Amino acid sequence: MARMSERHQRISVWITAGVATALAIAMTPLLLQLAASGEKDWDELSKVSQAYGALSVLFSAAALLGVVASLVHQSRQIKVANEEAQRASHRQLLLASVEDPELTACWEPVPVTSQLERKQTIFVNLIVSNWFADYRLKRVNDDTIRVLAELHFSGEVARRHWQLSGTNWRNWAGTLEDRRPIRFVSLLDEAYLQAVAAGPPIPHDSHYSSTG
Repeated sequence: MARMSERHQRISVWITAGVATALAIAMTPLLLQLAASGEKDWDELSKVSQAYGALSVLFSAAALLGVVASLVHQSRQIKVANEEAQRASHRQLLLASVEDPELTACWEPVPVTSQLERKQTIFVNLIVSNWFADYRLKRVNDDTIRVLAELHFSGEVARRHWQLSGTNWRNWAGTLEDRRPIRFVSLLDEAYLQAVAAGPPIPHDSHYSSTG
């Protein structure tokens, strides 16, 4: 949210600068006419007029760049909003299948041994999808994903999910015209392999201390 606010502030600055530039350009001919009505050197006024012409070209180019930057920003905001809406729809479908076990058969088959494992796998996938969204929108960087993934893959359920779904994530990321999805999957692959090499995971039924 802070980054979004900063972007809006930058756009406001561009708009303000553009308005000020336009006013300055519009007022310059009037000032020259006022100067010409007095006892002024016409050669000097000619030089001023030429300088004004050069400045007006520069100001126009700057104003055009500001408009382009604003349009690019608006296009990106629309893309982000569309992606957020798509993810929200996908999340609702997954959660509906978690609440109603009979709907899980509507999704692709997953080699799990129980409905509990199926629900856990779906929920872990939602967690990873949320990380992916933040990474793709550059809300988090590589180091953040590494830290999250290291903790994530210390657990049994997280490892089972990536063992079952890692290939699907890799294939899906490869279809997108963007390097960040591929990089995201690579980061999770690295963290998963490191976790496996470090030893067995923490069983899901050992996440809580016994209150005996």
